[in-house]
Amino acid sequence: MNIETGAVDAGHGATPTAELIPPTQPPTLHKIFIGKDGLRAGWSLLIFIAMIAAIVLSVNVIGHKLHLSVPKPRAGISPRFGFLFEAIPFLVVSLLTWIMSKIERRPVSVYGFGDSRKLSHFFAGLAWGIACLSLLILTLVKSGSLVVDRRLLFGGDILHYGAIWLLVFLLVGLFEEYLSRGYVQFTLTRGLAGLYQWAFKTRSSKALGFWTSAVIFSILFGLGHNGNPGESPIGLLSTGLAGVVWCLSLWRTGSLWWAIGFHAAWDWGQSFVYGVADSGLVVQHHLLATHPVGKPILSGGATGPEGSIFIVAILALVALIIHFTLPRTQDARAA
Repeated sequence: MNIETGAVDAGHGATPTAELIPPTQPPTLHKIFIGKDGLRAGWSLLIFIAMIAAIVLSVNVIGHKLHLSVPKPRAGISPRFGFLFEAIPFLVVSLLTWIMSKIERRPVSVYGFGDSRKLSHFFAGLAWGIACLSLLILTLVKSGSLVVDRRLLFGGDILHYGAIWLLVFLLVGLFEEYLSRGYVQFTLTRGLAGLYQWAFKTRSSKALGFWTSAVIFSILFGLGHNGNPGESPIGLLSTGLAGVVWCLSLWRTGSLWWAIGFHAAWDWGQSFVYGVADSGLVVQHHLLATHPVGKPILSGGATGPEGSIFIVAILALVALIIHFTLPRTQDARAA
């Protein structure tokens, strides 16, 4: 025996007294909040939603104290109102998404803006958006469901207001896509994929999680337009279906850029170029004056073209365009 170390001499054939220490298990509280991929998705969504709720509540309280109210446009939405109404919420959502990226220790690009081909996808979305919208307008005109009355803008005003409204509707696309299919889509997909993997031990857990969250947020996206004046059941249905179709582009490319381009061009074409209602909303300073004719189920009525039953065929066409023009990229597989 070595008195100083308390160890048995190996030469006498004895075994060491020290035993292997088993690995320590993380505390129960740690496991409740942290999973294999960091902060659990449920807690992440709760924090994100809580921050949005806190901001909305604060704005409402301040507005009530100062007797402020959002003015409701009577003769169509003005460019200034449209810009502020979209820019401020987009900046808020971007800030909260950045905060969550720091909490979760992830690059902010994983929530929909990361794409090695973002410019080509964005401009392709722009081109297909105006093309598909024009096809819908042509269908309405040829079927006698929409009448073009006259042109309202001339000369430099066309470029002036066209550029302004394009900027506004770019903000619409950025805000609505980032809010509906950005952080929340990524995070719910992450949570549901883990749940499907735990329950079914399937290789398709990521796809199941993605499309489950896509359907959920597309339904919410459609219902979010319910407060628009002139909105209709077909309009709400088409908005929800459009959300699912845009999720298809997110699945194929791994980013929101194609959907942002399509969304912006579609809304710009409706509101500025053709002067029709967009989910029941109309804007000032549009190029053409038009009006619907006949049964609202065909013309869209006060909802606009999105309230016409023809929109279903157009959305099916958009899904086919995405399928054949957007092969699933490496960015999408890595997301």
